[in-house]
Amino acid sequence: MNSTYAAVAVIVVAVVTLAIGFFGLRFSRTTSDFYVASRSVSPLWNGSAIGGEYLSAASYLGIAGLILTYGADMLWFSVGWTAGYLLLLAFVAAPLRRSGAYTLPDFTQIRVPSPYARALASVLVVVIGWLYLMPQFQGAGLVLHTVTGSPPWVGAVLVAVVVVVNVISGGMRSITFVQAFQYWLKLTALGVPLIFLLHAWTRDGRPSPADVGVGEGWLSPLSYQGTGIAMYATYSLMIALFLGTMGLPHVVVRFYTNPDGDAARRTTLLVLGLLGLFYLMPAMYGLIGRVYASDLAGTGHSDIVVLALPGRMIGGSLGDVLGALLTAGAFAAFLSTSSGLTMSIAGVVAQGPVGRWVAALRPAALSGPATEGVPPLRVAAVLGASVPLLLALVSDRIAVASSVGFAFAVAASTFCPLLVLGIWWRRLTAPGAIAGMLAGGLGSGAAVVATIVRGSDEGWLAILLARPAAWSVSLAFVVMIVVSLATARRVPPNVSRVMVRLHAPERVRLSR
Repeated sequence: MNSTYAAVAVIVVAVVTLAIGFFGLRFSRTTSDFYVASRSVSPLWNGSAIGGEYLSAASYLGIAGLILTYGADMLWFSVGWTAGYLLLLAFVAAPLRRSGAYTLPDFTQIRVPSPYARALASVLVVVIGWLYLMPQFQGAGLVLHTVTGSPPWVGAVLVAVVVVVNVISGGMRSITFVQAFQYWLKLTALGVPLIFLLHAWTRDGRPSPADVGVGEGWLSPLSYQGTGIAMYATYSLMIALFLGTMGLPHVVVRFYTNPDGDAARRTTLLVLGLLGLFYLMPAMYGLIGRVYASDLAGTGHSDIVVLALPGRMIGGSLGDVLGALLTAGAFAAFLSTSSGLTMSIAGVVAQGPVGRWVAALRPAALSGPATEGVPPLRVAAVLGASVPLLLALVSDRIAVASSVGFAFAVAASTFCPLLVLGIWWRRLTAPGAIAGMLAGGLGSGAAVVATIVRGSDEGWLAILLARPAAWSVSLAFVVMIVVSLATARRVPPNVSRVMVRLHAPERVRLSR
């Protein structure tokens, strides 16, 4: 790939992203604008923005790399990341919007009033956000290094700086415009080169993976490590992806920006269509890559197969241009997802000690009631992005989609039980919520750490640690229910009012 073309593509994406972010600043005047865009984002805009932030580097690069290496089993990532919105649509979207919360800790406080439950939810938001942000920064460094030869830290720092500038300039208003634009950029960046690649594949006589010596194991699902282990691994992955979606802080926060619960449902339905359209393409890149770039499989660089194919299959100036377009889409993926994650982390951190510290240092005369929450949000955004950036720069790189899968497992094991039981079960108590989140969070978190430390050992223990969702989500639900029943006297006294608030349509006049 021509490094000049790639560098120009990255610069253009960064400049356009900043320009759109500063455009959003024109509409950001109050704390509500910065945190939830004054709850006025239409389903079309919000659906596009959710598609923009949800389709991260794991979707844009990681899925193709996993399919290239492991084959049909990895198609579950595409299916799971899309189908998770069905559960979100059915159980969470509208009630969560009606709660009136700004963040997941806000919802926790509304449902089970407890400073300890809120503090634990805040810690989990930050942990999940950092676990998701770190591979975005690492992936940005890898991509820029691959296409331009720059040091890996350059891409990571570039993404972090652009994201922080956008968040502190206009908050949720700015990143809504940015993410909506970047969804359509990513769709175009994958779709246009794919047309040329399919044409080149046809021109070459349609060789298939079987024609180039790919074994049956790559083409058939559930074919590795024995039937029992493979079956568990697949179902545990499905649980993590299906249930983890509703627990991702940067996804959930976008539903607070809808005008009402009905708009939240329409947004979710639209997202299903947008994601389904997008996920048709990474699988094709993985399949074509097995034919033309099989040497990348298992090398630790399989994530770059999407970027490598135009040069290998087409070449020349056209190959360089298509490669630059794919690079632009990859950087859009890093920027849009990192923006949502940074915003969700900043929203939580700004409501904690950082917010109180900034408020104490800032004279009251410099900010009125309508904007008093903005300075803490800006400071929190800088802090929230700095920690995962440092971790990304000093830690070894692991596969982007795999590390994002860890974040899904932790989210599914903590916030999914809290949201489902908090919305649909009136007997949930604060001790139950705390115990369940601790059990699921510590269980899945310990499994993630053990997997990273142990490496890729084979056998049941390795797969139980690498794919913990099947047991950690079950553990969280059971502990949350059992402890709540054991502390039945601690059911919040206002639970009836809260449940009506969550489930009554907006057209029913209530004091919300």
